[in-house]
Amino acid sequence: MTGFVASSQTRMTSHMNAKAKGTRNEHRSMALYETLGYSTIRSAASLGPWDWIAWNKHEIVFGQTKTGRWPGIPEMEIIQEAMVPPHARKVVHRWMPGKHKPDVREV
Repeated sequence: MTGFVASSQTRMTSHMNAKAKGTRNEHRSMALYETLGYSTIRSAASLGPWDWIAWNKHEIVFGQTKTGRWPGIPEMEIIQEAMVPPHARKVVHRWMPGKHKPDVREV
């Protein structure tokens, strides 16, 4: 019996599906803040610590969105050490399959 070997096409499709899920959940996180009266912007294809930023006249929220997991230790250290203005908050949203709201951790 031979094992399954993923083709490059299978790996590409899997990566695209994961990226689509991540993008969808980033938009879901932003929509939560928009319903509370915040303006939002997404950092598309970001290589930095933030997927999106939400703001109103009182505060700025820098957000990282994960699907199905919390950030690992190295990624969490980057988020914790990222410089933001004094009145800003840093949050991580974890979207679990089938849930309508994320688990939220303030960093």
